Amino acid sequence: MNPIGTVPVFLAATIGMSTAERLRVAVRAILIAFLVLVTFIVGGQLVLEAVGIGLPSFKIAGGIVPFLFAMTMIFGNSKPQDEIATLDRVHSAAVFPLAIPSIASPGAMLTVVILTDNDRFSVAQQATTAGIMAAVLAITLVLLLLATPIHRVIGVTGEMIISRVMGMVLAAVAVDAVLEGFASLGLIAPF
Repeated sequence: MNPIGTVPVFLAATIGMSTAERLRVAVRAILIAFLVLVTFIVGGQLVLEAVGIGLPSFKIAGGIVPFLFAMTMIFGNSKPQDEIATLDRVHSAAVFPLAIPSIASPGAMLTVVILTDNDRFSVAQQATTAGIMAAVLAITLVLLLLATPIHRVIGVTGEMIISRVMGMVLAAVAVDAVLEGFASLGLIAPF
């Protein structure tokens, strides 16, 4: 999880929303991410083993999905926001791209599964991992709540500039994750 890296995604996903709507998006995204990650702590190991999904696949998926969102950050949405009902925008932005894949990324999901491996860690150690995860989510929420005052200072033009620049950064991070996945599979040389 990357609390600081989530802020630009939050700003880009909530362009044109009121402060109250941004607050609802932030809280909803954190709750959804928490539920997703707790689900992976409890049953993720069983699901991944049953389906046979490994770390390289998660890395590649964890790169492709954010890359697609990065393109919307850079080039803008193809559908005007006015066409989407406000409530739907709040729910949609909270789920994608904030809760998944920004906060509860494929890497975060796989990490909590690895750090709570039933064969290697006791219940107390797994509870500690869950507690640390909750603390990181709380920090993320605080940063998201501070994003609105930051938005007031930088204005719409500053927000659009940051969105485009952070879209490029997010695209680069996404490509890096895909390349790491391919390197883990031995399809390209490690870099």
